Amino acid sequence: MRLVVALGAAVLLASALIYTSFSAASPALTPSQLLRSGQPGRTYLLTGTVAKGSVHHQGEVLDFAVRDRGGSTTIPLAYTGTVPDPFREGREVIVTVEKQGGGYVGERNSLITKCPSKFKTAPPSEQQSS
Repeated sequence: MRLVVALGAAVLLASALIYTSFSAASPALTPSQLLRSGQPGRTYLLTGTVAKGSVHHQGEVLDFAVRDRGGSTTIPLAYTGTVPDPFREGREVIVTVEKQGGGYVGERNSLITKCPSKFKTAPPSEQQSS
């Protein structure tokens, strides 16, 4: 009887843990998705490319815009905190943002820069024939 109760409790706890981990996860949104569904007061993971010409420092605040990878939608945001070394225009980033008023503010120290792939397709002039 004790074994059945212990196994039942273990299954119940494991189910609760799995449910909590999946319900707490939030998918990363692109700028166009965030503009469609973003609500004030909620935080979102924003992913995209740092728009060219958008990076400006104002004291401790880093202002930049995140652009859809293949589109033209951009979201300007203000960010404070640590900035990864590979951060620059054209790099893919992930940052936690919150809509405040008419703009977006990046959560302190939440900026992650994706490393570019070192494997790229060679231009036709450099491709080897088989």
